[in-house]
Amino acid sequence: MDIHNCVIIGSGPAGYTAAIYAARANLKPVLFTGQEPGGQLMITTDVENYPGYPDGIMGPTMMDEFKKQAERFGTDVRYELISKVELEGDVKKLWTESGEEIQAHSVVISTGASAKWLGIPSEEKLMNKGVSACAVCDGFFFKGLDVVVVGAGDTAAEEATYLAKLCPKVHMLVRRDEMRASKIMQDRVKKTENIEVHWNTETVEVLGEEEVEGVKVKNNKTNEESVIPAKAFFVAIGHKPNTQIFGDALDKDDTGYLITQADSSKTNIAGVFASGDAQDKVYRQAVTAAGTGCMAALDAERYLAEKEII
Repeated sequence: MDIHNCVIIGSGPAGYTAAIYAARANLKPVLFTGQEPGGQLMITTDVENYPGYPDGIMGPTMMDEFKKQAERFGTDVRYELISKVELEGDVKKLWTESGEEIQAHSVVISTGASAKWLGIPSEEKLMNKGVSACAVCDGFFFKGLDVVVVGAGDTAAEEATYLAKLCPKVHMLVRRDEMRASKIMQDRVKKTENIEVHWNTETVEVLGEEEVEGVKVKNNKTNEESVIPAKAFFVAIGHKPNTQIFGDALDKDDTGYLITQADSSKTNIAGVFASGDAQDKVYRQAVTAAGTGCMAALDAERYLAEKEII
């Protein structure tokens, strides 16, 4: 069985960037796209904050260009899911969902994270038509318009205060009579005059056919329903890193994000490197994911050189 120099688990900006760098270093990387080839950008319409695209670009188009660039330098892109791994030892073992065993001297993890959603039909129906899980990514498109943010943690507070700089009114929906956000973030929300917090309130339905026109909500204490006019609905109830298949082999924080050594992509296992949203719960941007993908490929190249494998 061939032992690959470098296997990349997951696509998206981190995975494809790692592949570009690894392929140009003649590591002949093999990239497994996973269940969502291209990652979260595949459900993103206009991307206007990635350098090099002055007129913006559609998320799926951008990921297709990343993929073509990786393949141009010799990356073997495989549309398969890695479902099991054994990462200890010099030779890493991975298994695809179909049962094929893959061996590698180094592994780059770029499995990303998935946004948590409310799970209501109208949310899915109006995805990318005003429904979003990233205010930093999409907030600009609703500049000058009233919007709704659902959530009660730090993420929701950050999204609401960010949107308040762009929008005349930000409605923040909190299911209980208190927020989970840190004290400093709660204070910021309270001090921002154009943020209105709706306590004990949950979403019933996002209204609209071709675009968001409002949000029907219910007060949990009175059961009274009402409609909040708005042009966007931002879901900020957190993200879940796609790191379950690594079990306890890799160090994680209490929410499942992979822990890397300072100023590197190195995990606690030699030869295993983490990049993108699987290890970044702070920034979660395409450009930062690409940067860590670059780091992971360079770290893998140095590791292989030190082991005299290349």
